[in-house]
Amino acid sequence: MATPPPTTAKPESGDRSPTIAAIATAAGRAGVGVIRVSGRDLRDFAVAIGGTLPSPRVATLCRFRAADAQVIDSGLLLHFPAPRSFTGEDVLELHGHGGPVVMQMLLARCLELGARLAEPGEFTRRAYLNGKLDLTQAEAVIDLIDAATTAAACSAMRSLQGEFSAQIHVLREQLIELRALVEATLDFPDEEVDFLDVADAAGRLQRLQQALQRVVERAQQGRLLQAGLHVVLAGQPNVGKSSLLNCLAGDELAIVTALPGTTRDLVRSTLQIEGIPLHIIDTAGLRETDDEIEQVGIERTWREIERADVVVLLVDARSGAGDAEQAILAQLPSGLTRLTVYNKIDLISSLPERRQEGDTGAAIALSAKTGAGVDLLRHELLRIAGWRPAEDVFIARERHSSALGEASRHLRAASEHLPRLELLAEELRLAQRALNTITGEYGADDLLGAIFSRFCIGK
Repeated sequence: MATPPPTTAKPESGDRSPTIAAIATAAGRAGVGVIRVSGRDLRDFAVAIGGTLPSPRVATLCRFRAADAQVIDSGLLLHFPAPRSFTGEDVLELHGHGGPVVMQMLLARCLELGARLAEPGEFTRRAYLNGKLDLTQAEAVIDLIDAATTAAACSAMRSLQGEFSAQIHVLREQLIELRALVEATLDFPDEEVDFLDVADAAGRLQRLQQALQRVVERAQQGRLLQAGLHVVLAGQPNVGKSSLLNCLAGDELAIVTALPGTTRDLVRSTLQIEGIPLHIIDTAGLRETDDEIEQVGIERTWREIERADVVVLLVDARSGAGDAEQAILAQLPSGLTRLTVYNKIDLISSLPERRQEGDTGAAIALSAKTGAGVDLLRHELLRIAGWRPAEDVFIARERHSSALGEASRHLRAASEHLPRLELLAEELRLAQRALNTITGEYGADDLLGAIFSRFCIGK
């Protein structure tokens, strides 16, 4: 497992001594429920609730008792002594019967013994603050839980095992080495040795940029696995938007009739293509109408288009793209990727080219009714997304992509300032600071709060 060394400069964590407890399993009825407890010394705590201190990491059958010695439940008690635990503190796990009432009774007993209810993500936050995980690994925990596809889960696990962190640490070490050489030259300006030639500063910087670009590409793929692609189906009424949604989803999600304006509200479906989540939104037909309900649907369509990654403009292949379609294209936000789909090719005698490249982007000809050409649409959406199948992708978040982009910009600026060592040193410092924010070696408490607040209680 490529786990990087623990980080050395972390934000102040405040008082980490209080014992915390929470139900770690999902709400509702289940065969087994788990209470997790973390604190500095839980030996007395374990004896009070379970009557014994189990051997480390050995599941021990016991009776969980209330303050009056009445048995609350029977189950397994596990003890993970510090520092060899998830949080780096003493950890207890109470595995009991998974009824909501039983779990609440066990949790109430833990709180009675002096624990307080854990905040969302507090166990993982303590693991980070105690050097058990770096920030990217901590974020990978929630990414693994939230993974919507097999590919996303595998990529999140790679991040959790430290692959992403290891790549960032390699880049940081190369940056630090180059910075040290630059700073040494600044400290001894009278040396006869030409630093730029002997130290191969230009070559080092170029190789560093190339390595960073490879990490950026892998991170972009991971970002796509996590967030997916938001695709809005737009067009005039009765061009087959709902039929195409049903075809892509393989289910009758949207009502399809010959009457224009059948779809009044948004219909959403998430499907997978090559492990990429595609969030497809069927919308109301775009046209002038006096129907107040349809007008509301059209307003929602335009709001959804504003948030889209891709707009698929459907056109009836029998009539082609006319003034109405041109008007829709003219109203689309600038920079928004658009894909034109000529639907209903099963109703025309001469089949057009299945894929064309035009002034407004690519165009696909298909039949949502028969399925002809739909696979080509799927591949085109993957191409637009920039997806390239790879086995070494790791999950990355928006803040990771932003930090990598900032580091890349500073390295480009460093290349431009190469002969001027003072400016070169400053750009290298800023690039390293950007990378530091990814793993948490440089960050602020408000960043940690934003990250861990998305976790569930008990994790």
